[in-house]
Amino acid sequence: MATIKQRESGWWQAVVRRKGHPQQSKTFPSHSDAEKWARDIENQIDRGIFVPREEAERTTLHEALERYAKEVSAGKKGKTQEIYRIKAWQSEKLATRTLASLKQADFAKWRDDRLEAGVAPATVRLDLAVISHLFTIAVKEWGLHLENPIKRIRLPAVANARDRRFEGDEEARLLAEMDSPAAGRSNPWIKPLVRFAIETAMRQSELLALEWKHVDLKKRVAHIPKTKNGDPRDVPLSSTAVEILSALPRSIGGQVFPTTASAVKQSFARATKRAEIEDLHFHDLRHEATSRLAEKLAMHELMKVTGHKDTRMLARYYHPRAEDLAKKLG
Repeated sequence: MATIKQRESGWWQAVVRRKGHPQQSKTFPSHSDAEKWARDIENQIDRGIFVPREEAERTTLHEALERYAKEVSAGKKGKTQEIYRIKAWQSEKLATRTLASLKQADFAKWRDDRLEAGVAPATVRLDLAVISHLFTIAVKEWGLHLENPIKRIRLPAVANARDRRFEGDEEARLLAEMDSPAAGRSNPWIKPLVRFAIETAMRQSELLALEWKHVDLKKRVAHIPKTKNGDPRDVPLSSTAVEILSALPRSIGGQVFPTTASAVKQSFARATKRAEIEDLHFHDLRHEATSRLAEKLAMHELMKVTGHKDTRMLARYYHPRAEDLAKKLG
């Protein structure tokens, strides 16, 4: 039989002792709750389905995220961004709760609150993906007995496909602003980086990781050893791209563009603001470059340059203007 006694705090503690099983105990605000829990534990033991949950009931989400960051995130390519997400999660009220106490309703409410606050659906999905994988790791590798609460909630729909390209004289205005007196103290690498991105359709992460040892100006090729999809690729360089690189000073560290993603984001945002260009992101340059290259290359050749493995993904970046297609029709 279970032992139920009232503690000095006024709460009731239930203790279940069974031979061959670790002692189980838990406190409740009422005697009836304690009694009900004890009966349930004893019933599970009798039926041979009891699974101890002490660690899951002791470990907070904050502690689990700390362990996840060290053991899992540290080995990922996108570890920097994921660590940011983890730190953001650790500042949430839910992080003070134990893993065993977190239910699908908790995360459904968190999702709704974030969306109501104006956070993009794609961001909410990515944030929830971290928690979902954490629970998967906790069960499969840490031996915690839990259910993944994220699997049972509805994820927000994402309709964030973009087809933004330069309009009118936007490109000229943007580049001119990077040379203006107001840009005197800004990032000196931003203009060649933007121009090179337009010429090559390389991702920002690939551009910032590019090293001189992987660039052959004579053969006009830039080698990317590590890409988003895991496969290395060679990017052919136009005469303009070679011109841009040839004019750059060589950094001691070996990077072609020795700057950071945050610095690029800040400089690009300031330049677009000064040029009075709305809703243009650095990643839109990949759309622009891909659409331009599509006018010169066959589909299979274009996929080699951009690194896309199927035409469906490539189609998200290829946005020809109707007037340009009309010219081809004659």
